[in-house]
Amino acid sequence: MSSELINSPLVFAAIAFGIAGAILLFGGIAALLRARPLRFALRTLAGLLMLSCAAMAGMLAIGLQGYQAFTREDVAARLTLRPLGPQRFSATVRFADGRVAVYEVAGDEVYVDAHILKWRPFANLLGLHTSYELDRLAGRYHAIEQERSAPRTVHSLAQDKPIDLFGLRRRHAFLAPVVDAEYGSATFVPVDGPAEFEVRVSTTGLLMRKADPVQK
Repeated sequence: MSSELINSPLVFAAIAFGIAGAILLFGGIAALLRARPLRFALRTLAGLLMLSCAAMAGMLAIGLQGYQAFTREDVAARLTLRPLGPQRFSATVRFADGRVAVYEVAGDEVYVDAHILKWRPFANLLGLHTSYELDRLAGRYHAIEQERSAPRTVHSLAQDKPIDLFGLRRRHAFLAPVVDAEYGSATFVPVDGPAEFEVRVSTTGLLMRKADPVQK
């Protein structure tokens, strides 16, 4: 289990709801043994509700692994581009969490997109704020004809996770009371020589800016 998951307030909420639900269910069983059907029904329903809340909090905690909390404008990754030949280049991605990945890309431009989740105000009280995860890096051609016929390269930037929260929100309406909005954002820049860019997440979505040289 990652430290990100262990330290998540959602994990503590899931544990608290789970303990409360278990206590209520045991209380319901005790009430049943004492022939108190009304108390049994109330405690059992309350316990099941608490356990449902625990399951929801746990699911959100697991689904949010790999997402980064968003402030005003965050550097999501640093992108180093090196031409390899006509319409071919390498892209070295240095993520904000320290991961590094290298991809070979075909095209005239480099394209990056991300998933962004915005939470409802009451979810902010649990420490959930607008969050993002880089999703894909791809090549893009200037000419539409080449977009249709030339080789395409698409690489996943997202981390594998047991629960795809972004996908769940798109498929199921039951998360609507928690997630206010989910959307994608993308940006691209031409590759005409060696260059370094910062992939940033702003209030309007993704953007790329020329990066300052790394101090050695």
